[in-house]
Amino acid sequence: MNIPNVKLGIVAVSRDCFPIELSEKRRKAIVEAYKGELYECPVTVENETDMQKAVEDVSKAGCNALVVFLGNFGPETPETLIAKNFNGPCMFVAAAEESENDLINGRGDAYCGMLNCSYNLGMRHLNAYIPDYPVGTADEIADMIKNFIPVARAVIGVKNLKIITFGPRPQDFFACNAPIKGLYELGVEIEENSELDLLVSYKKHKGDPRIPDVMKEMAQEMGDGNFYHDLNERMAQYELTLLDWAEEHKGSRKYVAFANKCWPAFPSQFGFEPCYVNSRLASKGIPIACEVDIYGALSEYIGACASLDAVTILDINNSVPKDMYEKHIKPSTDYKLTDTFMGFHCGNTPSCKMCSGRAIKYQLIQHRVLEPEGSEPDISRGTLEGDIAPSDITFFRLQCDSEGVLRSYIAQGEVLDVRTKSFGGIGVFAIPEMGRFYRNVLIAKRFPHHGAVAFGHYGKILSEVFKYLGVKDIAYNRPAQIPYPNELPFKF
Repeated sequence: MNIPNVKLGIVAVSRDCFPIELSEKRRKAIVEAYKGELYECPVTVENETDMQKAVEDVSKAGCNALVVFLGNFGPETPETLIAKNFNGPCMFVAAAEESENDLINGRGDAYCGMLNCSYNLGMRHLNAYIPDYPVGTADEIADMIKNFIPVARAVIGVKNLKIITFGPRPQDFFACNAPIKGLYELGVEIEENSELDLLVSYKKHKGDPRIPDVMKEMAQEMGDGNFYHDLNERMAQYELTLLDWAEEHKGSRKYVAFANKCWPAFPSQFGFEPCYVNSRLASKGIPIACEVDIYGALSEYIGACASLDAVTILDINNSVPKDMYEKHIKPSTDYKLTDTFMGFHCGNTPSCKMCSGRAIKYQLIQHRVLEPEGSEPDISRGTLEGDIAPSDITFFRLQCDSEGVLRSYIAQGEVLDVRTKSFGGIGVFAIPEMGRFYRNVLIAKRFPHHGAVAFGHYGKILSEVFKYLGVKDIAYNRPAQIPYPNELPFKF
């Protein structure tokens, strides 16, 4: 319920000096070729009046994303005004010519018209999704539309998102804070609250009649021996507190993500660590970024929309020991040691993305700091610990830097089937040319230590989402033969 459902429409446009029937016939062929819900607007746009009628029609039909189809050359002003007036993401595609036997009355010149369309979109500072090669037959355009769906879903989500925060960033965690100016540029709203607001609401939920059902769900998810029975009631109470806050505070927005302060005061006041609850909400499509990482929450939410799957946020944490690499990675892969690292966080990764040995445990670092030396863990309990399961992954982030500029990175790789022999929610990650990417992107562009993780290869979708949102700087892990701008050929 926290992820948009895309309802797509298609509008054909026609240059008035070309046969309108050409656009209409080709539009119908796309609708027949597309295997999914696609509302066919009956209005073919030749002028601005038609544009107004078409936008009104698709809006009444409930469409929240649109395919603008150049069945022939197309009228560059009305067709681009569709993107300006329609309240949702737009994709622009054009018809390929169909036969050598019909290149007089059947020639549409949409190949040319797409150039003028793009030029006019730029003149009006309008964003739109244009596929890598946007000219095709009905079957080819139907495939392009399938690729547009996750891009549209993420854009709709961002434009209707509110990020709710509790507490300021922890001391010496400047990397988890950033100017909120970038959020407003993206169309995201933000509500910033005190930790005390959360505590007051949590106490009001004591004895909530829904708590037993949530406790039962938690117990079923983890299984006997993998959770603390005496913590379940507190954690269920906290989960309901967050869900109710999201519903009561999203206001005019449809979707919510959280960025919450989780230490050092949280465990002493709530009596547990919030990590497991964070993991559960992430699995429900409501990401909760740790340490008030606002742009981490935004990145996670975009990943959830793009993948329709659970996501997580991890520290780009520690190097892989050389003996581990030599024994468990080098013999079976082509990765270099510098291609590998460990991604870690205290325990916020959804259980469905972890190996079977995962369990609710205690946060070792917080136990050292908050509880007497040698004592049994108490308030430091509540993390979901274990190795992250082997999987393809996409490591990515959208960030507003100290100058107020939106920057991003995307790197595809995998979680290796290697035991970490460590604590927390953790995995051994491999990304091709990670060492160079680490130095020339993450360090050089001053990205923080948190990265969002989507479980699968979603680099293409995410890059198109970032482009649609107007992000100019989209970095990636470049192959060895492609140097970074600041990477010179000289060696020591």
